Amino acid sequence: MHESPLERLIHLLGKLPGLGPRSARRAALHMIKYRESVMQPLHQAMAQVAESIRVCNQCGNLDSQDPCAICASERRDNSIICVVEEVGDLWAIERSQIFSGRYIVLGGTLSALDGRGPSELNIAKLIEKAANPEVMEVILATNATVDGQTTAHYITEHLKDCDVKVSRLAYGIPIGGELDYLDDGTLGAALRSRQPF
Repeated sequence: MHESPLERLIHLLGKLPGLGPRSARRAALHMIKYRESVMQPLHQAMAQVAESIRVCNQCGNLDSQDPCAICASERRDNSIICVVEEVGDLWAIERSQIFSGRYIVLGGTLSALDGRGPSELNIAKLIEKAANPEVMEVILATNATVDGQTTAHYITEHLKDCDVKVSRLAYGIPIGGELDYLDDGTLGAALRSRQPF
């Protein structure tokens, strides 16, 4: 059966994270209602992004230049590398404006279930960069999932020959969080990661 252009738009919008079929229909109707102020600028922006965005060959970030603005910056600290799973994780850390080092985006995690091994990730590039005598620390900022933990352990094993400190992001109570609402794993991690006051 032939799909109309509107049905195709709804179907494609429904593939985006956080949008189900109903949300996709609402978004499509909103775009049609506001063609000139929403749909046309969105179409132009998507075409421009599709044409100009590249993957940085140094860290794996997305940018319109290669190397990306972070890798090209001379103000970044070359002695620290932060390892993240995906570009969104890099952007989240950058939003905090706390970290000023370099990054490696792995492009996912090790996952036997999904058939993703070390060769599908940016692990070799990380090991190559960590072997540079200028690098003092590698921060593993993988997610607190089974695959994230497995990937962090794998990387730690493979960095043993590099003369670098390997650290992990702390886990625990979020700012403004209440103990009664935390799951057991988060509370346990917070207790294990406690620090002097």
